[in-house]
Amino acid sequence: MNAQARDMIPAWVDGKLTPVEKMKVHREGLRHQAVSVFVMNRDKVLIQRRALSKYHTPGLWANTCCTHPLWNEVPEACAIRRLNEELGIKGLYPSFRDQVEYRAEVGGGMTEHEVVDIFIAEAPIDLSIQPNPAEVMETKWISFYDLAADVTRHPDRYTAWLQIYLNEHTERIFGTVVQA
Repeated sequence: MNAQARDMIPAWVDGKLTPVEKMKVHREGLRHQAVSVFVMNRDKVLIQRRALSKYHTPGLWANTCCTHPLWNEVPEACAIRRLNEELGIKGLYPSFRDQVEYRAEVGGGMTEHEVVDIFIAEAPIDLSIQPNPAEVMETKWISFYDLAADVTRHPDRYTAWLQIYLNEHTERIFGTVVQA
């Protein structure tokens, strides 16, 4: 697939889902489709620190994987593809948990207005992780409860969407998945 096709993501234009260039979507704050994945091991969640070269929110911590599906790509396939592309994670098959919509400024004059399909995957703590340095500068396993507390104490360290997921949608996303 060529780079131009990879930059076309599903966004709503005049009420119709349309392929739109990714940067245009974010500069204009268009409502668009997204996928987020949380890889879990019991009460621990794998989080990633975004590479400094990312076009928005560089260096901030986010959930395991967050991305946009390609035009005509189903969310489940997108989740599996991006786990591999961002983190070198193979062999996990995330299950759909919920869909949330949010709008947040992400810096540089860009806005995320996403309709997000959220997935959870259970994994062993010794999961093979090989981060793509163009995408991810660091990963770590952290207790869900420690993560939620740190997001509250230090929101400037985390992406807007992770803050929104934890502050507004914890029960919808995690329900009984997280057990101490």
